[in-house]
This record gives sequence, C-alpha cells and structure tokens, in this order.
Amino acid sequence: MALEITDATFEETVLKSSKPVLVDFWAAWCGPCRMVGPIIEQISEEYDGKAVVGKVDVDANQEFAAKYGVRNIPTVLVFQNGEVVGRQVGVAPKNAYTEAIDALL
Repeated sequence: MALEITDATFEETVLKSSKPVLVDFWAAWCGPCRMVGPIIEQISEEYDGKAVVGKVDVDANQEFAAKYGVRNIPTVLVFQNGEVVGRQVGVAPKNAYTEAIDALL
C-alpha cells in the first residue's frame, strides 16, 4: 500500500530517503486521480523494499505541492537524493511511472 505522506512527514519520508521516491499528488474529488490511484498502489507493491511510493492529498497538505509547483493533479514526482528527477502531469500508463523508477535503481 502506498504511504500517506503529509507536510509533516514529507522531508523525512521523501527528501531524506536513500531510495528513489515516487510521490502522487492527488485529491479525493479529482476523477483522473482516481484512475491513477490503483496504478500507484500496484507500483508500491511491486517496488516494496526497492523504492518508496507515496501519496500526498493536496487538499490537506499544500506546503510541498506549492513548493514543487503542483498546479494540476494528478502530478507524480520522482525524487532521488532529495531532488526532483521526474515529473508526470495527468494520467499516464503504468510504464511511464515504472520506467522513471527503474532508471534510478
């Protein structure tokens, strides 16, 4: 299951991670986000132990969404060593997300 990441846990979970991190910025009312959600869950299971996969509810946690310029959702960011190394805005096929992680493993 994908981690629930909040503004309070973002720095520790994402920025200080020694593994690649995939973060889905989403909201409950967002239709396209509901399409991406099951893909993110699958990826979190497949990459368990190899990468960190989490979700940020932008309605409840706006600090890092604003910091990283998330204006449209879903937006999926990929981090390595605390830096954004990948960005996917909107719905994309699963391989668009997995290839971004694979490139860092």
